[in-house]
Amino acid sequence: MSKKCCKHFKGKEALGHVIEARQKGRDFMYKEHGGELSGPTFSFLDTAKECSVFFTVLAIVFTGFNQTISIPFFFAIFITYLFFKSGRVAIVGWTRLERLHRMIEEERYEIEHHRPQEKEELTALYRAKGFSGKLLEEVIDILMADDNRLLQVMLEDEFGLSLEKIEHPLKQALGAFLGASISGALFFSILYFIFPLSGLIALSTLTVGLFAWVSAHKEKRRRLVSICWNLALAYLSFAVAYFVTQTIVEFL
Repeated sequence: MSKKCCKHFKGKEALGHVIEARQKGRDFMYKEHGGELSGPTFSFLDTAKECSVFFTVLAIVFTGFNQTISIPFFFAIFITYLFFKSGRVAIVGWTRLERLHRMIEEERYEIEHHRPQEKEELTALYRAKGFSGKLLEEVIDILMADDNRLLQVMLEDEFGLSLEKIEHPLKQALGAFLGASISGALFFSILYFIFPLSGLIALSTLTVGLFAWVSAHKEKRRRLVSICWNLALAYLSFAVAYFVTQTIVEFL
């Protein structure tokens, strides 16, 4: 192996370089979608749970300080939260999209300036898939003949990216917006029609449990375990809010 080739592979064999690239791609896909869920679906479910817990904690704090839970006041906070959360999700989505574009441009540069090494990576990758002999040579020649097709193959096979699963940041922001809107609508309906604190805790329990179940179902994870962990975190937040508020009240 030439010195130039070794420098390109950073001292690894071609297959080792491919494995490292695949791990990089997996990390990107996991961070992008939070597992098997699409970006908008994950944003919807996660924001709905977060919104429910956040406003219940806020109600616990208000009640602890003997403050009246004002619907207009909470509505103002909710609208602010709604747009901040949606915007935050969009910014994070754009940041990850920029990372993807950088990965694409880096791979495009490798194809244009290190073609022999890219061919070696591709050969190692397809040999690991079970191709050999003349069939392997024909497949490699076909893929190397078109730069655009080669770029797509390297992104999908070398990095393990599923390009069709990468959602636009605005879709992810819309998912967060809808999740917060639905959770907020339930929150204000409880706040208006039912005794606030007990009703809000019950609503939050239902919301967190339901959306945790949906997430686990879609990701094929253990549903009961997911529900238990999500509810445990929610109730830990409620307990911390209550005891911290009571401690502060005693010292005032």
